Amino acid sequence: MGNQMTEMLKGTLEGIVLATLSAQPAYGYEITARLRDQGFSDLVEGTVYALLVRVEQRGLVDVEKVPSEKGPPRKVYSLNAQGREQLAEFWTTWSFLADRIERLRRTTDPDPAIQTEGDQ
Repeated sequence: MGNQMTEMLKGTLEGIVLATLSAQPAYGYEITARLRDQGFSDLVEGTVYALLVRVEQRGLVDVEKVPSEKGPPRKVYSLNAQGREQLAEFWTTWSFLADRIERLRRTTDPDPAIQTEGDQ
């Protein structure tokens, strides 16, 4: 499951990070910690930082440098209007794909033991 999980996460991580920022602004490590608390335990911090650079360049977040007790100022990211639009599009796409994938699983999976409680 590890390799498939990694590949699927790559395609959805931007939306996941934007969703995290929609709850409240955060800096890179804080975002990673929140996601790990949500069960994304294998998430690599460097992956989140690279994604934050991309979403900043695309104008999906606002960035504020906040003094840190230790070291240089932290970049705190907050979702802006363009980021909220992108997040709404992500959720629409996610719902569409999840529905189609679930329908496909129900109609093609020959192993009834794999069916979820909602299927029965």
